[in-house]
Amino acid sequence: MDRIPILKLGGALIVTIQVDMHDRLALALEEDLSAMIVRTGARGVLIEISALEIVDSFIGRMLVSIAAVSRVLDAETVVAGMRPAVAITLVELGLELTGIRTALNVERGMALIRSRLADEDEDEDEDAIGGDLDGHED
Repeated sequence: MDRIPILKLGGALIVTIQVDMHDRLALALEEDLSAMIVRTGARGVLIEISALEIVDSFIGRMLVSIAAVSRVLDAETVVAGMRPAVAITLVELGLELTGIRTALNVERGMALIRSRLADEDEDEDEDAIGGDLDGHED
């Protein structure tokens, strides 16, 4: 497999990793995701990794890098479905998933993204009326 498919669902992009990630595939995913965020204006990225049995330090760093690039492009990254063994390995490697929210499964991950999108919609509504919902400007 040369590329990992990226699906668009509303304001989010969904990536389901069903194969063992090698370095070249991880780099291609980062490039493809950043291009897709720009092209679609997505505000959330959900990366589902329940099929991954092993995450080495490179793949861990790539997830952090993907989240950093997404954040610069104004999209939040949520990693869903992490196996306990993978979580333990990341902790043992000393990798912190900075900028990445995690969820037990896709449903909870999408709820996190939907929550962010709803919060942003509220903020835009407040800005449109010139202040807080109570009518006072800051």
